[in-house]
Amino acid sequence: MTDSELVVDLRGRLIETLNDFWDAVSEPCGLPEWFGRNLDAWSDTIETRGISEVIDSYAVLVVHVDQRGLFHGGRREANALASIFDGEQNRLVVHGSA
Repeated sequence: MTDSELVVDLRGRLIETLNDFWDAVSEPCGLPEWFGRNLDAWSDTIETRGISEVIDSYAVLVVHVDQRGLFHGGRREANALASIFDGEQNRLVVHGSA
């Protein structure tokens, strides 16, 4: 593991569902084909590590998203996803509209 950050910038990409989120992070995060595409699998990937060699090679994961679609209006799925990020080793940054 290095002391650097893996920054996944999804701003400008409309993410309406969790499946859209999985599609968006799969390649930049190096998620394997067998990744479960659910909140438990994401938690294991970013908290426990050992699933993605890409994520594991960085000290910190930062995901940037726009406050629209899934991340607009306090949707339950978005809140559940956001709660998995610990704010230190793993951060979700939701950018409001300008």
